[in-house]
Amino acid sequence: MFLLVFVVLLGTVVTVNSEKHSLTYIYTALSKPVGLEGIHEFTAMGLLDGKMIDYYDSEHQTKVPKQLWMEERLSKEYWDKGTQSRRSKQQWFKVNIDILMKRMRQNDTDVHVLQWMHGCEGVEGPDGSLQFQRGMDMYNYDGKDFLSFDDANAVWVAPTDAAVPTKRKWDDVQVLKEYTKGYLENECMDWLGKFRSYGENQTRKASPPEVFVFARNAKVETNVVLMCLATGFYPKDIVLNIKRNGRILTREDGVVTSGVRPNEDDTFQRRDYVEIKRSDKSDYSCEVIHAASGMNVKNSWDVFPPSSEGFPLTGVVVRTSVVVGLVIVSALLLIFCKRKTTINEPEDLSLNYDDVL
Repeated sequence: MFLLVFVVLLGTVVTVNSEKHSLTYIYTALSKPVGLEGIHEFTAMGLLDGKMIDYYDSEHQTKVPKQLWMEERLSKEYWDKGTQSRRSKQQWFKVNIDILMKRMRQNDTDVHVLQWMHGCEGVEGPDGSLQFQRGMDMYNYDGKDFLSFDDANAVWVAPTDAAVPTKRKWDDVQVLKEYTKGYLENECMDWLGKFRSYGENQTRKASPPEVFVFARNAKVETNVVLMCLATGFYPKDIVLNIKRNGRILTREDGVVTSGVRPNEDDTFQRRDYVEIKRSDKSDYSCEVIHAASGMNVKNSWDVFPPSSEGFPLTGVVVRTSVVVGLVIVSALLLIFCKRKTTINEPEDLSLNYDDVL
């Protein structure tokens, strides 16, 4: 029995005059309980800029805040309604996993996994305004893309034959396509702006990274591994380049990256490395740019470990160039007025249509 665990990484790009922000909801359902601590038959969570803001699972069956400002700014009615919404979605997933298993002639010997992710990304300009960039509404089954919504063309996309019946069914419902497109481009963006303003003090407090360079022996005695670590930064948008004589090295040059990963304290880390010849006398450096905190730093490797098999990590930050830039504090206030007076779920991309897969 194999349990598939998916990690959804939302890549972001930082430019000088703009910053991306995202609001994403991820639902994960298993075809049956697995009896492992912390692994629930159904989970749902909301993420603001990659940081969890609310959570629900099938064991506790209550939607709860994961950030203090969510608890402080949103009423009991909001959380009660959110709990009912997620209980409804839990039942929807149970029904639809059964449908997919029958469609694919699967039995209940193995655990099957259905995921749904939807949300929106916006770009914040220098004046603080937040403009829609793209919407996301996609399904994943047993680790493979199953169905997604093409927001630009308002059609469903089926990358696998098993999803074609669902695509045809949902494409025939014009109101569903219009509603989905409207939710992604408007209501989701409204909530993204609202949450950004609610948690402004917390979400806008940028933390610069600590940067370390290391050198360790490679498996080949004539080689050495150069590693650059940036950790403790927030938000997660960061540029990390390993350079040789000023030229940025790429994957084609042998650079390996961990990608941006979360730390336990809601900050992030990234670790890149490259293997080179010990005899290489070129100037190798690590450049780290964290635009949110105004940090631009360049560290270089000057000392390599002795050629000795099994020699541990060494060479911590041998030379550091001057840090360029200061944390830029901007008093940017996002004001988004909601058109409706009722309290709606921000993730309430309705599953109440005749929407079985």
